[in-house]
Amino acid sequence: MTNQNKKQHQPTLIQNETNFIHEHGELLGKHTQHISQSFLDDLKDARNQSSSKPTGDMMRVASIPTAVVEKWMREGFNIWEAKGSEVVRKLKNEDLDMFLTTDKRV
Repeated sequence: MTNQNKKQHQPTLIQNETNFIHEHGELLGKHTQHISQSFLDDLKDARNQSSSKPTGDMMRVASIPTAVVEKWMREGFNIWEAKGSEVVRKLKNEDLDMFLTTDKRV
């Protein structure tokens, strides 16, 4: 696959959706986001390749879908202020470690 074709086939996340439902006098919001298999495969490849790459000042640790970030924020977990190790621990505790892009210790 050429670089041009590879760029065209980069896995992406589809915009998250919010649907509102009116039930029993309450307005409820349902947040969803489609996560493609190609996106998950890309993360797995990055995780597998991470052990052979040198660690610099910056390291890609995870790619977390917007829907997950919004859920965490609603639950009181501020991902923007959390340490990398806290984010990794939360992903693992919620069985969301498929979003990790490295096996290295953070």
